[in-house]
Amino acid sequence: MVFLQGVLPYVQIVLAALIIVAVALQRTGASLGGAFGADNFSSGFHTRRGLERTLFFTTIALGIAFALSALINLFIS
Repeated sequence: MVFLQGVLPYVQIVLAALIIVAVALQRTGASLGGAFGADNFSSGFHTRRGLERTLFFTTIALGIAFALSALINLFIS
């Protein structure tokens, strides 16, 4: 347990950095007007394909891994 307590903060830092990179790489598709309900032709729903889909699911997996590591850190400390 002591080893896990020493390593887990570094794992969380790496996961947080990877989540930031994954979110920053994703295409937004909506401008500021889309945030306030304006109708943009480019803000419509689209099907994720290829690398975009992989990046989307990778971001979800990284978020789940980060949440699990935070829960483990909570329970062991």
